Amino acid sequence: MSVVTVEDVQNRFGLEVVAGVEGIERKILTSDISRPGLEMAGYFDFYLATRIQLLGKTELSFFNKLDEADRQDRMDRLCSTETPAFIIAHNFECPLELKQFADERSIPVLQTEHPTTRFSGMLTNFLEGQLAPMTTVHGVLVDVYGIGVLLTGKSGVGKSETALELVKRGHRLVADDAVEIRQVAKNVLIGNSPKLLRHMLEIRGVGIIDMMMLFGASAVRDDKRILMVIDLETWNPDKVYDRLGIDGEKMKIMDSDLTKLTVPVKPGRNLSVIIEVAAMDYRMKRLGINAAETFSKKLDMAISQDTGKSDEEGIE
Repeated sequence: MSVVTVEDVQNRFGLEVVAGVEGIERKILTSDISRPGLEMAGYFDFYLATRIQLLGKTELSFFNKLDEADRQDRMDRLCSTETPAFIIAHNFECPLELKQFADERSIPVLQTEHPTTRFSGMLTNFLEGQLAPMTTVHGVLVDVYGIGVLLTGKSGVGKSETALELVKRGHRLVADDAVEIRQVAKNVLIGNSPKLLRHMLEIRGVGIIDMMMLFGASAVRDDKRILMVIDLETWNPDKVYDRLGIDGEKMKIMDSDLTKLTVPVKPGRNLSVIIEVAAMDYRMKRLGINAAETFSKKLDMAISQDTGKSDEEGIE
């Protein structure tokens, strides 16, 4: 799991810090967000202090109707040492009581111009992605016709060279060599490149190249949902490879299952075209069109018809 700080949220959404700036590096441990409406009324039995506290029009308008003693009490209890930050929507002014306790306890208070509900959804999506379980896989991730394809295989099999050819054909590179994969939901894996390797590709004999500088912004993207895995392996003449595509393989990454294809590599095979066709075929299957199953049904029908004719001839 990645470490997310309040400063990360500030930079991601361009928020303004209005109090508690010394605590800007506080860690955020959960993607859940709290709107402390009941707490403003004095009910703290189930106060979720470890969440970011989002204050909107409802909370602040109620708070402003309280007398001075109650306002001091509410903010004193809201500003727990476990609270990562307060965020005020609609660019509303920060209450003086909140500013006082936030500065004393180094709890950041930030402002956003976005409406409360909209910002809550944006922030939740960001935190869920950043705090999701993560693993790192050796491979190359490319976006081919909108399908996130993870290329795996032994070192030197040609993953990076294939990715380079795919980029030249108009597709996009996401990550090379090391792919960070986050499971944001069941069977939903998002892959991206480590910051140090972002937009970089290693070609043996050439070295490290910057794909964005060479091919432009349209040749790269920061992250992509992974939908299929293509394992590249050196051609083994003694191995029987799948020729129909009926018996689909699966690869498990964390708790998610991904469609997996094994593609043998040998001189003369155009891997980039094969991967393009595999991606398009995957899209067709998701639309309910499976060429392998259609062929199998036609073959079974043809065999049954031939068997019927043979039986009739035998009777005659």
